[in-house]
Amino acid sequence: MSNQEKFSEELLIAEETVKQQEIVLFNDEVNTFDHVIETLIAVCDHTPVQAEQCSLIVHYKGKCTVKTGEYQDLKPRCSKLLEAGLSAEIV
Repeated sequence: MSNQEKFSEELLIAEETVKQQEIVLFNDEVNTFDHVIETLIAVCDHTPVQAEQCSLIVHYKGKCTVKTGEYQDLKPRCSKLLEAGLSAEIV
């Protein structure tokens, strides 16, 4: 195996190990469906259909992953969800 092939293989492995995290939204029995939907659209870039589906999953299952990505992207989004009165955390 040449040095170029070995370097390319190591680079691909390094790219695959980027840690993906999730924002999990929890049911709180306080916020309205409309508020949750509007907040998910504004903060997580959901479509109205995605936001509605997530709000229903949270309501019936107790929690739902609403955004996946790198921590640096998720941290400000999660903070905005918390500021809006929603219960969320990054896992």
